[in-house]
Amino acid sequence: MAAAMTAPEPTSAALHGWLILDKPLGLGSTQAVSAVKRALREAGHGKLKVGHGGTLDPLATGVLPVAIGEATKLAGRMLDSDKIYAFTIGFGAQTDTLDLEGPVIATSDVRPTLAQVEAILPRFTGPIEQAPPVYSAIKIDGQRAYDLARAGEEVEMKLRAVTIHSLAIGSCETEGDGEGLASLTLTAHVSKGTYIRSLARDIALALDTVGHVTMLRREKAGPFGLENAISLDNLRDAANARAIAQLMLPLTAGLDDIPALPVTPEQATALRQGKTLVGNPRIQGLMLALEGDTPVALVESQGLEMRVVRGFNL
Repeated sequence: MAAAMTAPEPTSAALHGWLILDKPLGLGSTQAVSAVKRALREAGHGKLKVGHGGTLDPLATGVLPVAIGEATKLAGRMLDSDKIYAFTIGFGAQTDTLDLEGPVIATSDVRPTLAQVEAILPRFTGPIEQAPPVYSAIKIDGQRAYDLARAGEEVEMKLRAVTIHSLAIGSCETEGDGEGLASLTLTAHVSKGTYIRSLARDIALALDTVGHVTMLRREKAGPFGLENAISLDNLRDAANARAIAQLMLPLTAGLDDIPALPVTPEQATALRQGKTLVGNPRIQGLMLALEGDTPVALVESQGLEMRVVRGFNL
């Protein structure tokens, strides 16, 4: 008689850290998180808290930090971090979604030259204002902008301040035998809240033409780059081999820019209870309190007080 199949028993080792996905084309961020949850269950880790550190559109690929366990408490910091994107602008057509997904709403026969691009890019470097795409998740009177747009309503997007730290020209494709560009690929290092689709639209308009994003790839999110990223196929293979933990980065990997603060066992206990400690006036700002190698809390020292910003249950 064949042995009955049984579900894998959840492993007793709790996972707390980051899986950095190289998100494939056509998959939304929420779907990617669901894929991680499924892989964790298949690997026998039971039910864990899982969240992502920055939405990527289905038509975008690249770095998607996925926080697991106590690392989910740091997902908000990841949303606030700088990002680096490579993106291609296709000139001559603008779509309502500003990417390949939507229908064309404007066309132009004008094709910019590389010299013209080089001349206008400084306008888009540094602090700028941009209007987010109508098809975005921004809420207007409690409703998502994309829901209003899909319902046929007029949507007015308010300007928002963002910072473009750098813009670098990559490859380009000319149209026919002339100097006019059919498409242009740029690399942008941007602050939180920057919409690359809006940036592409505005660059094209500044060149007296129209355009839309035909390729978008996130190369870095906060401290995490493509060198850290794994494919969903690798994730599934690791789940089958019960080896997901080997692909994970530690919780502290998301805090590389935060100074460490060693604390005693007594101080660690107090911080875990949410108590305020007496701080050092010479050491101010945000720090990671560590008891040995174990993260205790994100703490902030202001004046003579040190308070808990985020506590970790490790």
